[in-house]
Amino acid sequence: MNSKIERLIKQFAKLPRLGSRAAQRIVLALLQDKTGRAENLANALLDASATIGPCAVCGILTDADTHVCEFCRDASRANGQLCVVRDLADVWTLEKSAVFHGRYHILGGLLSGASGTMPDDLHIANLPSRITSENISEVIFALPNTIEGKTTQHYVMSVIGDVSGVRFSELASGVPLGGDLDYLDDGTLTLAFGGRKEL
Repeated sequence: MNSKIERLIKQFAKLPRLGSRAAQRIVLALLQDKTGRAENLANALLDASATIGPCAVCGILTDADTHVCEFCRDASRANGQLCVVRDLADVWTLEKSAVFHGRYHILGGLLSGASGTMPDDLHIANLPSRITSENISEVIFALPNTIEGKTTQHYVMSVIGDVSGVRFSELASGVPLGGDLDYLDDGTLTLAFGGRKEL
């Protein structure tokens, strides 16, 4: 196989949830396409990587010049609720279901000895100051129902500590053991959010 094509397939195969066979199909389709799709994709990736970065407050990816995302700028979302999630995909899932109307905080991963993700790798340090400055009254954990998710949740709670007037809650029934948010339907998410339990 051509070394350049093989290199490209290997890069695509490194993407989450994309195996080598799917990567090969994508690469071959792009290279054989005559409509300029490959060039458009390359240009879009270059533009995005040059202009998009994490929100300085919550970690959501944004292209805003101020580096503060739309959620953090939206005064209507300052309702005292802060939802802690693993990544941007979880934010998109929750926004699609329209079950949450507060602000978000993206951790950027989960604590895991197996993958080598340590506390310093997560976006946690500014959480206590956010809770105080934004008058947060409830921190809702919408993390995967896994060992890594629960470990991360307990660690984040210890970092936040006993901030006066703040209660912690997590999604209730409907989130299966080992489940990720992006695999849940809107109805299940609504039930899980509505029936969240205090920690």
